[in-house]
Amino acid sequence: MTVRIEKKGKVWTVIHSRAEARNAMDPESADALVAAFQAFDKDSDAAVAVLWGEGGAFCAGWDLKYCATMVKDAKQLHDIDYPLDDRKAIPRGPLGPTRLELDKPVIAAVAGPAVAGGFELALWCDVRVMEQSAYFGVYCRRWGVPLIDGGTVRLPRIVGMGRAMEIILTGRKVQADEALRIGACEHVVPDGKSREFAEAMAHEIARFPQACVRADRRSAYMQQGLPLREAMRKEWYNGFPAFEIDGAAGAARFASGKGRHGDFRDI
Repeated sequence: MTVRIEKKGKVWTVIHSRAEARNAMDPESADALVAAFQAFDKDSDAAVAVLWGEGGAFCAGWDLKYCATMVKDAKQLHDIDYPLDDRKAIPRGPLGPTRLELDKPVIAAVAGPAVAGGFELALWCDVRVMEQSAYFGVYCRRWGVPLIDGGTVRLPRIVGMGRAMEIILTGRKVQADEALRIGACEHVVPDGKSREFAEAMAHEIARFPQACVRADRRSAYMQQGLPLREAMRKEWYNGFPAFEIDGAAGAARFASGKGRHGDFRDI
């Protein structure tokens, strides 16, 4: 199998292992990643996932050798078409889970290349941790392969339209330090440490009351593109049920002396 899951407490690390192709995505890997993240989202004991590419590469994008066969077999394209009818099931994306809308956070641990569709896969995650020598880039620009796994949607929302457009149109390499500066990633760590750092962050997030974590995550996505008043209204109706589940008990713990002065250790 090209995909396996390692679990520790409430944290799942989903590992893509196709090192001979720099973790380029083929149909088997894409299907396996979708299954892994669907299982993660459904498991009541799982809280946070880390996505990591084994062997020094996050993902070199769509396997272009496979992509080339699709020119001769249109059915393969039809199988991953995005239906116009909202009542129909949405097939997986070419890169696997990029069309999934999970209710739990995913952290990308990025080593080496995360380019073309691999860049889109990293953008699908909620947080990106990059190693010092890691890099992003729309490398598919060279071959006439468009971004069809959310890259033109997510990158502008993360870094702004102007920066996103320049990166998309030129296809140039975006090194980790630049990615951090423009907001395309949230942390840069030494080479070989992205998985360790991402898992530590995941365990920290998993410590918190999860109804609240998931409600705030949903609210941050739900408000995109909405007028202020409508966004605030959605935040209220999405967030208040989590307060009833977690907030009252949390306030009582604080009143009893827990977590004073910003102490996150004993909550």
